[in-house]
Amino acid sequence: MGVRIHPIQLGLDRVYVLKGQGVVLIDGGAPKQIDNFLKGLEDVSIEPREVKLIVITHGHWDHIASARDIKDLTGAKIAMHHREKDGLEKPLKLNPPGVTAWGRILSKAVDILILPLVRIPPAEVDLVLDDGEFSLAEYGVPGTVIPSPGHSSGSVSVLLETGEAFVGDLAMNALPLRLSPGLPIFAEDTQKLRESWQMLLDRGAKTVYPAHGDPFPVEIIREALA
Repeated sequence: MGVRIHPIQLGLDRVYVLKGQGVVLIDGGAPKQIDNFLKGLEDVSIEPREVKLIVITHGHWDHIASARDIKDLTGAKIAMHHREKDGLEKPLKLNPPGVTAWGRILSKAVDILILPLVRIPPAEVDLVLDDGEFSLAEYGVPGTVIPSPGHSSGSVSVLLETGEAFVGDLAMNALPLRLSPGLPIFAEDTQKLRESWQMLLDRGAKTVYPAHGDPFPVEIIREALA
């Protein structure tokens, strides 16, 4: 049985519900999005309690701000890399630096105009991930959580056996971030980001599922790295 992929738009972010023999959610979305999350589940006939695990790709504010509400609704565990978990547990309003001219402008604008208004309900991280891989087989999804630093030091991606790669902000494909699909305009370490992408390519990634924008073929990333 394959994995059905259900995207749900939660504010600025798109989270992904993966339904195999079990149900796993990727990312926690922007603030105050629990009603949109519940409607998204209803649209695809998934009960909240079917969601058993929430994998958070990294600790930036727009990926974690509805995580506690989703955890309370579903009873799911939260999995997050040990370098990122303070963003949710403390919580911290983390915002990445820009690596393009537009990225630098937008990052500064977020710091000044958006972050003062953001509220992140703290939540406990149940499964603290290290620098190794974490199989989702126990949760009924044939895939692996793989460390993929670069956008942030503890970013992770989920790679399904069939090549779908859910990469958080390791790639972007939506306004006002990018006009077309490609590498992110924000990153802490561009060299590590490129290395992470090469690793995902070597592991058989075929389709990129970013948190911002529609899926696109991995060949676009391959060309960007060349």
